[in-house]
Amino acid sequence: MLHRYSFYLDAFWIALKSILEHKLRAILTLIGIIIGVAAVVVVGASIAGLKTYVIDQVSKVLGSNHYMMTRMASTERLSDEEFEKRNRRNKSVTWEEYEFLRDNLKLSSYVGAQTNAGADLQEGSVEMPSVRILGVTDNMYEIEDKTLVEGRFISKDEVTRTAAVGVIGWDVKEKFFEFSSPIGKTLKVRGVPITIIGVEQKRGSFFGQSQDRNFYIPITLHSQIFNRENGVQVHGKTIEKKDFLPAIEEAELTLRNKRQLMGSEESTFNVVNVDEFNKTMDNITSAIAAVVIPITMIILIVGGIVVMNIMLVSVTERTFEVGLRKALGATRQQILLQFLIESALLCVVGGIIGLIVAVGATQLVGFLLGMTMTITIGYVILSVGVSSIIGVVAGLYPAWKAARLDPIVALTQS
Repeated sequence: MLHRYSFYLDAFWIALKSILEHKLRAILTLIGIIIGVAAVVVVGASIAGLKTYVIDQVSKVLGSNHYMMTRMASTERLSDEEFEKRNRRNKSVTWEEYEFLRDNLKLSSYVGAQTNAGADLQEGSVEMPSVRILGVTDNMYEIEDKTLVEGRFISKDEVTRTAAVGVIGWDVKEKFFEFSSPIGKTLKVRGVPITIIGVEQKRGSFFGQSQDRNFYIPITLHSQIFNRENGVQVHGKTIEKKDFLPAIEEAELTLRNKRQLMGSEESTFNVVNVDEFNKTMDNITSAIAAVVIPITMIILIVGGIVVMNIMLVSVTERTFEVGLRKALGATRQQILLQFLIESALLCVVGGIIGLIVAVGATQLVGFLLGMTMTITIGYVILSVGVSSIIGVVAGLYPAWKAARLDPIVALTQS
């Protein structure tokens, strides 16, 4: 046992000495492995960072533990056939149905409603086209986890009495009240003057659409201004995560009962929630990883080919050394292991340096893109593991060639 331990230790030091004696060659050999490992880890961190970024943006837009019931909605792309099928089958959710859900749902902490429309705003010579005018109930503030930087949100009493008040998004505030407070001032929506009572915190964009170009008004006022009969969106939220899925099931069953749908009949409405979007993002990022990671692995394979060539050169240069060791009693297995250890050591060192490079690269990319890059342990194990395997595989042929050298012939080639 001690003899075997001594052999491996000696083999390691001989391999390390050989690498250090040819520093430039070793560095050039390592470049492919370093770039390959760094590429795999950085790509993996980018995919994980993209997922985290999108989910954070969804949470900012929709809030947590939040679901929505409406005529047509989906977290994934529908085929034309499926869209047409739903378009013919589904019916708008009415105000009466919203009130029924609000009064009967027990597991949802909040049940609110929202209607959407668009309008151009103009105040004097300042004009802002295509502003989203959102009619909301007072509890949409809690449902979507909204944060205000000025004033307050719409109250229940203001919804009940159809008060002409509203809360504006950051872009609207910057457009019309860049150098002053908008609280107490008015903006007209289709000729109706609305007093501003609050300003929402800047939320940024989501899939290229600004979330700050919004104007929230009571849902009752919204119905009067736009005179729409297209139904409402019903929004629900639970405070506790454990109640979220049961609350969705309860809401869906309650609306199905209200519409007198039999158990075998498909729902005539759609329910979407934040968790479904997270699952969709998992599928998207997994699909991206399945395509991109194997491509980056090609760099590691190219690095392995370089290692193999260098090891073949090393075998040629050390023919006399191999012959001498075999003449002194070294077995084929020991010669084989000697060169395999050297090849694996090269790739392991390259893998470690690649990880260090990847950490710096992810920090830089994350800073430039303004998003958190997460280095996942799975990609670290994958990249270092693959680089180590490549080191062994790349060293097999050169090591086998060295092990089969005839000691007499090897000694005569000095």
